[in-house]
Amino acid sequence: MRLRFFGPLRDSIGGELEVEVPGDVTDSEQLRAWLGREHPPLLDASVKMALDDRILAAAEPIAGAREIAFLPPVSGG
Repeated sequence: MRLRFFGPLRDSIGGELEVEVPGDVTDSEQLRAWLGREHPPLLDASVKMALDDRILAAAEPIAGAREIAFLPPVSGG
């Protein structure tokens, strides 16, 4: 599965990772927890996830996903 990172996450993790997700990781929040062991910034609840270009509002199954993106919070004025 291809993972993409944006903003400060890109600086600390890199732009993309290809990972083999363990079989017991079946939804987006389990994926966040699994990746967060090595990359703690992903555990921040303000980091949004997008599954194949669709922003997730809650945990969703990741089976069949081509790409998951991690988006840092956006500040504005």
